[in-house]
Amino acid sequence: MARLDLENDLKALARRDRDVARELARIGLPEKRHRPPGFATLLRTILGQQVSVQAAASMWRRLDALLGGVVDPASFSTRGDEEIRACGFSRQKLLYARSLADEIRSGRLDLARVSRMRDEAAIEALTQVKGIGVWSAEIYLLFALRRGDAFPAGDLALRVGYQRLKRLPEAPAPAALREMAEPWRPHRGAAAHLLWHSYANPPLG
Repeated sequence: MARLDLENDLKALARRDRDVARELARIGLPEKRHRPPGFATLLRTILGQQVSVQAAASMWRRLDALLGGVVDPASFSTRGDEEIRACGFSRQKLLYARSLADEIRSGRLDLARVSRMRDEAAIEALTQVKGIGVWSAEIYLLFALRRGDAFPAGDLALRVGYQRLKRLPEAPAPAALREMAEPWRPHRGAAAHLLWHSYANPPLG
């Protein structure tokens, strides 16, 4: 359960992978992405599923304003469905958010305990919650728990970033990408940051 050390992890990868070294020299270090562990970060991950970054950010801003800047299971549960829907939540996202709040309030999901689990066990515990799949769980491990080897292979930007990095004719499928990323262990979290950075900074021409 090594913690992410972005700069040193990428330097270690660059010594082992010429393509990583080339891309790191081209675009520089990625920005560190970190969010505090807890309900709010998991909820933001749910909001980000299958919508644009801008749409997810808009929903979050409206919810944050509705709850007075305190987004936790208790404050969320005091609001009615129509109030939450007015923030832009679909019926499905509302259902998932309610489920998450209930799981945490009941103690069935103990996020402090999850933070002490190994990666595989933490992913299994998180994915027991309705609306949290493997991608969401891996994003939480990477951004909130700072796990150094977390790698959300189902992320489209990572798939395209890997395609560019390795100069492949097409983006690999999630299962193929997970296998292709095996040589990057135990620094796949840093590799994910680099691939996102690469996706946002495509080569010119």
